[in-house]
Amino acid sequence: MFLHSVNLWNLAFYALMVFMATLGLWDVFFGFEENKCSMSYMFEYPEYQKIELPKKLAKRYPAYELYLYGEGSYAEEHKSLPLTGIPVLFLPGNAGSYKQVRSIGSIALRKAEDIDFKYHFDFFSVNFNEELVALYGGSLQKQTKFVHECIKTILKLYKGQEFAPKSVAIIGHSMGGLVARALLTLKNFKQDLINLLITQATPHVAPVMPLDRFITDFYMTVNNYWILNARHINLTTLSVAGGFRDYQVRSGLTFLPKLSHHTSALSVVSSAVPKTWVSTDHLSIVWCKQLQLTTIRAFFDLIDADTKQITQNPKKKLSVLNHHFIRHPAKHFEENPAIISDLTGTSMWVPVKVSKWTYVAYNESDKIYFTFPLANHRKIYTHVYCQSTMLDTNSWIFGCINSTSMCRQGVDLSWKAELLPTIKSLTLRLQDYPSLSHLVVYVPSIHGSKFVVDCEFFKKETRSIQLPVTHLFSFGLSSRKVILNTSGLFYNIELLNFGQIYQAFKINVVSKCSSVKEEITSIYKLHIPWSYEDSLTIAQAPSSTEISLKLHIAQPENDSHVALLKMYTSSDCQYEVTVKTSFSQILGQVIA
Repeated sequence: MFLHSVNLWNLAFYALMVFMATLGLWDVFFGFEENKCSMSYMFEYPEYQKIELPKKLAKRYPAYELYLYGEGSYAEEHKSLPLTGIPVLFLPGNAGSYKQVRSIGSIALRKAEDIDFKYHFDFFSVNFNEELVALYGGSLQKQTKFVHECIKTILKLYKGQEFAPKSVAIIGHSMGGLVARALLTLKNFKQDLINLLITQATPHVAPVMPLDRFITDFYMTVNNYWILNARHINLTTLSVAGGFRDYQVRSGLTFLPKLSHHTSALSVVSSAVPKTWVSTDHLSIVWCKQLQLTTIRAFFDLIDADTKQITQNPKKKLSVLNHHFIRHPAKHFEENPAIISDLTGTSMWVPVKVSKWTYVAYNESDKIYFTFPLANHRKIYTHVYCQSTMLDTNSWIFGCINSTSMCRQGVDLSWKAELLPTIKSLTLRLQDYPSLSHLVVYVPSIHGSKFVVDCEFFKKETRSIQLPVTHLFSFGLSSRKVILNTSGLFYNIELLNFGQIYQAFKINVVSKCSSVKEEITSIYKLHIPWSYEDSLTIAQAPSSTEISLKLHIAQPENDSHVALLKMYTSSDCQYEVTVKTSFSQILGQVIA
């Protein structure tokens, strides 16, 4: 009888373990947002021109090939080499095809056409014969050496040209990104052969499945080299992760190690990338139109007008990547933006003395400058927040220095704004700008379009609300809630005690609106201050919106920042925010 009860208990225990594992696996493989990537299409028939390699090289690597991507007239013109553009080399990953270059290659070609081929990129791609290097690492070193030879072959194609390149940019997908980093470990490799490295869904930290010693040894060689030689590595590197949709490579594996001497490396999750704002799976990251458009915009901003090649200035490279992949101010990139702008011309100047202001612009015939005197507001409030639904790239908000009612020149504060899907917004702490006497909001003359501009002054403590997350083992049976009663436009919900990978929660935001005459859009941004893994949720109010709250990177021990739910709200609505533990997502986090 005793043995029978023991067996029942064992059976029950194993059944529970299987159930929990199944629940966790379901969350990993199915518990993520739908694919919001737009498909990128070719406008003309894609062609892959095989580049003839030296006979010795072709004999040494019979399974590998190098191709040049092209479409239509571009492909026809470039069948007779040499080339005149800017070389970019695409490296596919595990079982990847060289034809995956077509999405980004096609978008780059369309962009070049838009500027009448003032600049253009030549996209090359390596055929690794779709080798399974994530399962067997014996080919990784061979691939690395072949890529080195490909770079030298590519640069020879530009020999004798007026603006011949001396280096190439590399885009590596998955294990292709690791192969690109491994180039630096080769004894005879010159680091200045690469001017930029962008990796997509590359597991930099460790292999997803360490199935053999070749993979583990390769990883150890690459990562040790980058750590030990960090002071001497000047290669600007950007790692882009796919987020929770990519269950093949967990985003935490894609973050490059933060080394004190290697300041030219950035790691970001695609959901945090401005103008992308979506999670991608492991394959869609190479064709996701939003992400590829962002990448190509960055490439064109990286061009040096004098050399007609990618700039060699590491500071400019990082500035461009930060602009497009980290924080976009809703303005075109400028290397040295003008801080002082002229505020002249035949314009109306309208003083605004209230602490909360809204202006609906529609068919404006005159330019208007709205001026907000700051002296009285400084006595009561700590911050000012402004937003505009006009998403053009012109400057829209300025600061006047020691002015009475109007100024001929103003400090352009537009560069400090942040672009969001439906608005561009700016928050200023007033004490950081003691010399400003007025805030100026510019409304241009427009015809046939409508947009809304809002500004409000507030005390920080009225817009920062603390919400401790629920206990890990509450199993979703208990919850914590805050209600936003005031009619503000912006709130920070501080998510206390949230900073570990194994934590996972569901946040529910319920919006109730009064006198709703037209559609109201709210934006909820989960901001993780210790890594670039923010995510955005757009909701139409009134509504009930569920948001997953979990991390790719745990909070460092010496980091005291707090994760935030930034809420861009409507003054006509009341918001209720509830958080509770999600047990299935916890299991998914543990398994992943």
